[in-house]
Order: sequence, then C-alpha cells, then structure tokens
Amino acid sequence: MIYLDNSATTQPHKEVLDTFVQVNESYYANPASIHEAGVEANTLLDRARAQVAQLLHTEEQHILFTAGGTESNNFAIFGITKANTHKGKHIITTEIEHPSVLEAVKELRNEGFEVDYLKVDQNGKISLEELREKLRKETVLVSIMHVNNEIGSIQPIEEAARIIHEKSRATFHVDAVQSFGKLPIQFNGDLGPDIITISGHKIHALKGSGLIAFRKKQNITPLLLGGGQEFGLRSGTVAVPQAVSLAKAARIAVENLDMSMNKYKKWHDELIQFLTEFGDNIHLLSTKDGAGHILSLSVKGLKGEILINALQKRGIIVSTSSACSSKQTKTSHVVEAVKVPSEFKKGVIRISFGAKTTEEDITEFKKAFTNVMNELKGEKQI
Repeated sequence: MIYLDNSATTQPHKEVLDTFVQVNESYYANPASIHEAGVEANTLLDRARAQVAQLLHTEEQHILFTAGGTESNNFAIFGITKANTHKGKHIITTEIEHPSVLEAVKELRNEGFEVDYLKVDQNGKISLEELREKLRKETVLVSIMHVNNEIGSIQPIEEAARIIHEKSRATFHVDAVQSFGKLPIQFNGDLGPDIITISGHKIHALKGSGLIAFRKKQNITPLLLGGGQEFGLRSGTVAVPQAVSLAKAARIAVENLDMSMNKYKKWHDELIQFLTEFGDNIHLLSTKDGAGHILSLSVKGLKGEILINALQKRGIIVSTSSACSSKQTKTSHVVEAVKVPSEFKKGVIRISFGAKTTEEDITEFKKAFTNVMNELKGEKQI
C-alpha cells in the first residue's frame, strides 16, 4: 500500500509509539497526585510542556495539552470570545476554515455575536485589504487557518498579525493543524499570532493528542470545569502519555522541517508538471506557491470516489478533498469558495505527503494515475 492521505492522518513514528507505551507502563500515576509516582508523572509532563514551549518560542505556562485539533480550536474560539464580551461581540474568520472553526463560530452567531467571513480568491487566499476593512473596535477574535486542509493554500499570517495588532484589540487565533511541522510557524514577538492550535495525529503522533499555545497570557474562559488542571484552564486528569509522545513528535517534526519542506516542494512541483500533461481533463486546485505537502486536483466530469477506488485497486491511497467531509455528498465549502468550474466539482481528490512518503511512492502514483486515466478514457468516462 502506498499511503498518500497524510493530511487526513499520519502513521505514528515508531519512536513516538515506543514513548507512549513506555510512559503508560512506567509513569501511569495521576500527575496531580502528591505521592512519588504522581510527582514523577508530573515531572515528565512538565518536561514535555517545556520542550513544546521551546519549539514554539513561548513560555511553559502558555502550553495546554488537549485531545486534538477540534477541541483546541473550540477552546480558542469559545474561550476568548466568552471572556472578552466587554470588548465587543464581533468575530472575523474566513469562508474556508475547518468545520471545527466554522461550526464554533456559527454557534456564537446564534448566541448574538456578529461574524464577518473573509472571501478567498481562486487560489484560496484572503485579501489583507478586506481584513483591514472588516476590523472594528468591537472585534474580539480573528481566526484564520495557516494552511488549508483541502487545497493547501497558505495565508499571510505574519502580515495579518501585523494588521490585527495595529488596528484592533482582537486576539488572533491561527489553526496550525496542517502547517506545524511542514512550514515554519511560531510566536514572533508582536508580529505573530496570539494563539496556535496543533493536532498530534497530523505530525505522526497519536490520535487524541493536541495542544493550544499562547504567545502571552490570555483572558480566556475554560470550556471544561472540574479539578483545575492545566493552569485551571482545562480540567480533567492530564493524559501524560499523549502529551509526552506529542512533544516527541513535535521535536522530530521541527528538527526535520527544512528537509521535509524541500522534499515536499520537489514532489509537489513534479506532480503539477506531470498533471498538466493531461491537458484540460485536469483542473488543479493547488498552486505552486501553496503548501508542498498538499496537492488537490479534479478530473473533468468524474466523481472523486471513482478515481479514489480506481487508484486503490492499484494500491494507492488518496482521499477526496477533506477526510472530515469525504462521506458527505454535498460539494465542499472550500471547492465552492475557490469557484471550481462545475464540470470539475465532483471529481476533487487530495494527495498529501508525510514523513514516511518516498520517492518511489511518487513514481508509483504517476504510473497508477496514468493507467487509471487511460482506462477511464477507454471506457469513455472522461
């Protein structure tokens, strides 16, 4: 099997799995307990937190471990807005965010918040001028993803941060689930985002692990109430094995960032060149200046499921544009936002690379795709 669906989830690194098992076996005590075993577990947790804080250039007390990207995004959006209604009730986000952002914002709109959605161009990028125009005195939160999970478009995060911090009192949240470990993202003084969210299973860690990181102390309302763990912001017994294994995966990702970026960019450009050879049968949703690890395309007049199944028969695993919406029959909101031509809307598939992808995988994909296209052409499906 050649697995090219790493933006949906990744295979955990062996050393990450080994760490998870070892911590479960030897440091299984509750880190909140005051006995020796609890203190040892808490020391390990503190070490993991410090490691992540160092990678993101922030303070240890500004790292909270969560159960994944959805919880982290919900925590950022609900937590900031609920705690800052005295500043206003206006939110800005984009029309191509992940559902964990869009649905949270929709709920707040039902509760009386005003929401502005930034449009994107055909390449999936926002307009900084529109962002500037939409900012108000009452804006309390701006939430913009760094890399889009369906088409790989990269938003100008540093420029957006500069505008937001100059023109408003809003908190700037960045969903970095698809960018951390693949592109540089960290807190950079006043020029960076205020909050970053990360998911473990996108960087070869475990499902059920994630984090939310702050550039500086935030006024934020907890979503979970109870024993006051995680600095009183996320109650519940902390999953130390998940936190430690996530920290390990994050360190591996950052240490290999330059190598990964170069590798992904090479394959991305190579496949774009390869796909252009099929002429007007192919529509590329991803562009050369997008994230190197995501490439989305569509075949004219063909359902994505047909293409996915045909490739799977040849041992190639890809997905429709988003794993979160792949089982739904309606067209993705991202596909609609970037105005994909009608004859291509149903045929969108996504190829995504990870740390375990090889040069041979790319070669085999090209062979399999060519065979599938020839077969479908023979059957006059395209």
